[in-house]
Amino acid sequence: MNRLLVSFALLAAAVIAAPAPADLNGTWKATAEGPQGNMERTFVFKVDGTKLTGETTSSMLGKSTIADGKVDGDTFSFTITADFGGNQMKISYKGKVSGNEIKVTSSVDGGDGNAQSFEWTGKKVQ
Repeated sequence: MNRLLVSFALLAAAVIAAPAPADLNGTWKATAEGPQGNMERTFVFKVDGTKLTGETTSSMLGKSTIADGKVDGDTFSFTITADFGGNQMKISYKGKVSGNEIKVTSSVDGGDGNAQSFEWTGKKVQ
């Protein structure tokens, strides 16, 4: 009986000590250094289990719908299809959330095999 109580106590302590999963839901404002200076992007995330949906908006590419979105603990990934001067391009995003901050890497293949990537840093909008 004592072993059972000790095992239960250890399990309860582990559950209590485990950090709560980060909350990605909501609106995030992020910036990245681009070829002509800082770029800004807004992400609106909706999480349902491990599925990530929503949209993202930037002054350069406008509004895009999040596709193929996945959440795994504090990491997430998704793609968007953006219109850049009449050309459709798929941009992949991979990120990590920590409290009210996100770090995201976006990557686009220019079609010639050379991918261009940007490092985004963002904060949750209250």
